[in-house]
Amino acid sequence: MEEMHTIQWFPGHMTKTKRKIEAQLKLIDAVAILLDARIPYSSCNPDLRSIINNKPRMVVLNKCDMADAAETKRWIAALRQQGITAVALDCKTGNGLKGFIPAVKTVLADKISAWQAKGMKGRTIKVMVAGIPNVGKSSFINRMAGQSRAKVEDRPGVTRGNQWFTVGKGFDLLDTPGVLWPKFNDPAVGEKLAYIGSVKDDVLDTEHLAGRLLEYLRNNFPQSICERYRLNEEEIRSAQGYTILEQVAKNRGMLMAGGAVNTERAAITVLDEFRSAVLGRITLDKAEECNGFRI
Repeated sequence: MEEMHTIQWFPGHMTKTKRKIEAQLKLIDAVAILLDARIPYSSCNPDLRSIINNKPRMVVLNKCDMADAAETKRWIAALRQQGITAVALDCKTGNGLKGFIPAVKTVLADKISAWQAKGMKGRTIKVMVAGIPNVGKSSFINRMAGQSRAKVEDRPGVTRGNQWFTVGKGFDLLDTPGVLWPKFNDPAVGEKLAYIGSVKDDVLDTEHLAGRLLEYLRNNFPQSICERYRLNEEEIRSAQGYTILEQVAKNRGMLMAGGAVNTERAAITVLDEFRSAVLGRITLDKAEECNGFRI
C-alpha cells in the first residue's frame, strides 16, 4: 500500500473566520453544523465545540444522496444518542429540506416557549450555518431561501464574509465561510477531506491522492471501481494505488505522445467521479468506528 501523506491546509483567512464566528454568536439562537454525509466524522471541525460554546446546536448531514443511505441512518441514530438533533438532506435535489426548520424549532423548543411567555410570539429565529469548506453551506441556504442569493461554487474557500438571509417567515440564516482546523492529528482525516474536495487540489499531489483513494475503494468498495474502469479485481488486489491509476488511464485511453499513460488526467477523472457519486453512494466514515465522536 502506498504511504499516506500528511495533508494540511489552513489559509490565513480561516483564523479571521473563527473570530467572526465568535463575534456573531451573541446575535444567534442556534448553530446548524453542516457535515458531509459521506464523512460525518472527518468533516466535523473539532474546534467548533469550543467556538460555539454552549449555544444550542444541531447537525445537518448534507449530500446524503451521495452517501450510503443505511450508513446515514446509523449516523443520525448515533448523534441522537448524544442528544444531538440530526437531519439528512441534499441541497442539490432538495431531498429532506422540509425537515430542517421543524428540527430547529425542536432544538429551540424551550427558548420559543420562553419567548411566547414574554409576549414575543413570532420572534425571528436566527441560526448560524457553520461547517468546513465545500460542505454545501451556500447551496443549502440558497435552497432554503428558494433562490440563488448566497455565492456558490464547487470549490473550497468561496464564501469570505458572514451574510444574513431570510429563508422563511420569522426565520433567518447566517452564512459563514468554511473553516478547517490548523492540524489534522489523524492523517486519514486529512485524506478524506481531500477526497471530497474540502482541501484545495492546488496544494495536493492529485496522482498520489487518487492512488490512495483507489486503494481504499479497492479494499472496501471494489465493485465501484472495477465496473467503472474495467479493472480485474484479482489483478488489482495487492497492487499499489499508482499502478491501479495507470491501469485506469490505459483502460480509458488516456495516453500522451509516445504512448505513455496520462496518470494526471486519470487522477482528475477518478477524483471528480468519486466527488460527484458516479462511483456510487459511498460513505467513508462508519458510525460504529467513531464511538468517541462528540459535537
